[in-house]
Amino acid sequence: MAELLYRSEVTGIGDLVSSFVAEGILVFFGESAPEELHEFCIMHKVEHQSGVLNVGDVIQIDEYHLEVLALGSVANENLMNLGHMNIKADGNLIAEMPGDVCVAIGELPPVAVGSKIQIIRK
Repeated sequence: MAELLYRSEVTGIGDLVSSFVAEGILVFFGESAPEELHEFCIMHKVEHQSGVLNVGDVIQIDEYHLEVLALGSVANENLMNLGHMNIKADGNLIAEMPGDVCVAIGELPPVAVGSKIQIIRK
């Protein structure tokens, strides 16, 4: 049975998010992020968090599913403390940067205000 580890709702989209998406990157921050980060990130409000993210877990953005292939050394700490998640659609099995959450190469899902984000362990 699937276990819900994390759930949040998107509350804002920065003006520069589309340029990051074009590079295969989604940058999320919790609502308490400094204002200077707002223009390039997806702001979200955490509704539930329990446990840590592992390789093989699934990030669900609305109806889209992204399997976690690799995690940087501080990815969990960033997510739990700051609501920060740096999803890279690079297909890497070893994260290049400490905050990276790597998923398969491919088009990233559309994200809009009101989008639901969940992290699920199957």
